[in-house]
Amino acid sequence: MDIETRLNLLEARIAALEQALGAPSKPPEGLFWALDYLRQAAKPGGEVVFAGQADLLSGTWGWQWGLPVGPLLKTPWSEVAQSLAALAHPLRLEILRAVLNGKSSSQELQHLADIGTTGQLYHHLKELQSAGWLKVSKRGSYTVPPEQIIPLLVILSAAGGEALAAQIAQTEQLGR
Repeated sequence: MDIETRLNLLEARIAALEQALGAPSKPPEGLFWALDYLRQAAKPGGEVVFAGQADLLSGTWGWQWGLPVGPLLKTPWSEVAQSLAALAHPLRLEILRAVLNGKSSSQELQHLADIGTTGQLYHHLKELQSAGWLKVSKRGSYTVPPEQIIPLLVILSAAGGEALAAQIAQTEQLGR
């Protein structure tokens, strides 16, 4: 059997499985494609979904996650406070941005603007590590764990909202 025939058979099997599961036969298109998809695959009470792909110096990272709204509203949120608190400092955000942009050693990070003393840098690095936003290798280089890259970018995007989108658009126009 040639490859085209095999591919056609696989596509037919996938379409049959999707139809049996009630999944949409093709990805939605348009301005609200994600919402349209969620409406088609509706869960009672709704669902919050976030996803992304990032092409960084460390590789290409993709990630997606979803949670049903009902249980999310009933679950205590206090358990995420430490993770959010670690992000609630401007210098820590700059450290994470620098690491995602390829600065991985404490020597490189020490040269960030307004970082302060070496002791202050290590305090911020420790807070980010404790919350799971950074890992350190045996050689002393820092990385954002792959499973944290897209969630971090989603949190920043959501927190920045329209103001961040406008700033990005302005930066892109200047770069042209």
